[in-house]
Amino acid sequence: MKTIKIISYFIGASLIITLALSAINILQNGFGYQGGAPSDILGKDPGLATPDDITKLSKSEFRQLFHALDAPAFPELKGEYRAMNLPVGIMAAMVDFYTDHFFGPGRWVGKAFFPFSGSGGWGYNLFEQTSSDGKPVINRSRKMNTTVGPSAYDAKNAFLIEYAAHNGGIVHTMRDELRRVNDRLYIGYGSLGTGGGSLNPSPFIVYGKPTAWVGMQ
Repeated sequence: MKTIKIISYFIGASLIITLALSAINILQNGFGYQGGAPSDILGKDPGLATPDDITKLSKSEFRQLFHALDAPAFPELKGEYRAMNLPVGIMAAMVDFYTDHFFGPGRWVGKAFFPFSGSGGWGYNLFEQTSSDGKPVINRSRKMNTTVGPSAYDAKNAFLIEYAAHNGGIVHTMRDELRRVNDRLYIGYGSLGTGGGSLNPSPFIVYGKPTAWVGMQ
């Protein structure tokens, strides 16, 4: 009986801590779009921006930039890109831990896209593991559908990434959105329905010159 009480207290305390962290994480996004131009938020021409420029932003500045940017043209995203979570917000470490240990088979390192029609396509995620001989191996999994449509965060369009059709568990509730900084840099929000959905998104970037589409084996 005593053991059951201890377990119950532990579960209750863990739930309270998680809810408190989630509330702080949501508040760190800031409130509403302040109307700044991308160049004002970045402090430079967006066409010259790099991933380093994005990592220097606070969580609320990232949100302002997301609102200020537009969706890429749908056919623009084609091939395999590098990707990374941003180290901002009180839950950043938890997001990294989930992404690298539960989202896929290995450390999450990228996303791939292919516009199979003028308005719809699909893609997958790239995960890195180490082989028995110590060499890095890329696994391609976590298929998703892609299109351009209304954002969950404002009235503008975004490049939408939906996981529901191809994944079970909590990944079934995952949704990503991307907006364009330049042709080698896109910023995004990822959210889980079980983690608060669009109220509690995690910022990430997709970046670099794309390599050829390989497909899932």
